[in-house]
Amino acid sequence: MYGLIGKMQAVAGKRDELLGIMLADVSEMPGCLSYVIATDPTDADGIWITEVWDNQESHRNSLALASVQATIAKARPLIAGFSNHTETVPIGGLGLNA
Repeated sequence: MYGLIGKMQAVAGKRDELLGIMLADVSEMPGCLSYVIATDPTDADGIWITEVWDNQESHRNSLALASVQATIAKARPLIAGFSNHTETVPIGGLGLNA
């Protein structure tokens, strides 16, 4: 498996709008085992993204999907930046059939 955990910073005051865009169309991502978006309780504009994929290639391929490209295009003006990006190797857990 292949995992990613990262923090995204929304433009000040636009976090809820950005969250709506990011969560609107997450159903058709082949190979995606888990995609969790969370707010940061200590940062009014912070968003944590945790992803688990069956492999790194599935994640890479997802970035070419029309739905993902459309989401990126809508979200880009509301993103102030990224930080704390980490790749992981998930080994199992609740919700992961490993």
